[in-house]
Amino acid sequence: MGKSIDSKAMAVTKERNSNLELFRIVSMILIVAHHYIVNSGLILEVHENPMALNSILAMLIGAWGKMGINCFIMITGYFMCTSNITLKKYVKLVAEVVFYRAVIYVIFLIAGKETFSVVDAVLRILPITDVKNNFTGCFLLFYLLIPFLNCLIKGMSEKQHIRLLCLLCFIYVILGTVPGITVLMNYVSWYSVLYLIASYIRLYPKKAFDSVKLWGVLSLVFIALSVASVLAFAWVGTKINQFVAFMLVGESSRPLALVTGVALFMFFKNIKMKNSKLINTVASTTFGVLLIHANSQTMREWLWNDTLKNAEYFYSEWFLMHAATSVISVFVVCSVFDLIRIKCIETPGMKLWGKIENKFVGKYLSEENKICKKLQIGGRI
Repeated sequence: MGKSIDSKAMAVTKERNSNLELFRIVSMILIVAHHYIVNSGLILEVHENPMALNSILAMLIGAWGKMGINCFIMITGYFMCTSNITLKKYVKLVAEVVFYRAVIYVIFLIAGKETFSVVDAVLRILPITDVKNNFTGCFLLFYLLIPFLNCLIKGMSEKQHIRLLCLLCFIYVILGTVPGITVLMNYVSWYSVLYLIASYIRLYPKKAFDSVKLWGVLSLVFIALSVASVLAFAWVGTKINQFVAFMLVGESSRPLALVTGVALFMFFKNIKMKNSKLINTVASTTFGVLLIHANSQTMREWLWNDTLKNAEYFYSEWFLMHAATSVISVFVVCSVFDLIRIKCIETPGMKLWGKIENKFVGKYLSEENKICKKLQIGGRI
């Protein structure tokens, strides 16, 4: 049997290292770049002529979004496999989701971009409306699985852990990529697979896991293979009259989306850098960046088409420049808005929640202690 995880290993103190926080920022920028292409309708333009220069550039800009999602979840798994979720932490997460869904909906109502109906208003504010491929709803549900996943991890040996990973990757990655075989997947289950991968890396350290050079080289190799696969399948698509350019990277469970994400995660994990307050602060806004710029179909239309006018620049010689400046600008603006929310709303709100929680939890514990003392005095314990 492999080495089991003891309680000390599960009690490792959570540390938010700036190297992984930098990776969180990079991952979110890749996700924004992916949305620049797929949420603006540009992907339909690419379908018309995949081998044109701007189409190739668009495919290479948008090819990394699912990999970015994988990286984002693996960072969560790496830290949370030795930690625990708390009610306060989960309330903060849900509150952030509800805040942005409600506020942005109201803003678009006032601006005349939305029409009001009770049903639509309720659906727009609910934090979970899709348990298939919507990142936010699936992430909230996945987060609730963390305590159970940690119990599973703690109860397995290393050999059992790796065997489970092999089985799950065979089901989702290998079978899910074979043409003609349908593997239905929702993100809740896939995030659990990524969690198991990240937890294995954290809990069973190996010498090879700590090599910056090894994972740097592997990252470059897998990035090159991803680029080659996009170009090759784009060409194949012109021969079979189908768009299949993202065959190996277009879903989170596709082989190159997974292995490239793992390699980059390992590379950034091993980078030696000093703790940076700036990086950690910006990284704390990445979830907010996602909630803002990918809030709804109305937001996508307003942001990418009405405001940034992606389609107009697609046939321009300035397309690459427009893409780069738009992606960075969206990230920076959304990050600033989320910093304001954190300072003005979340921080005081969580302080108030802490007081309320302490009052009720403290009262409960106090009553429990009194009962225990009475039982002790009565000789029943």
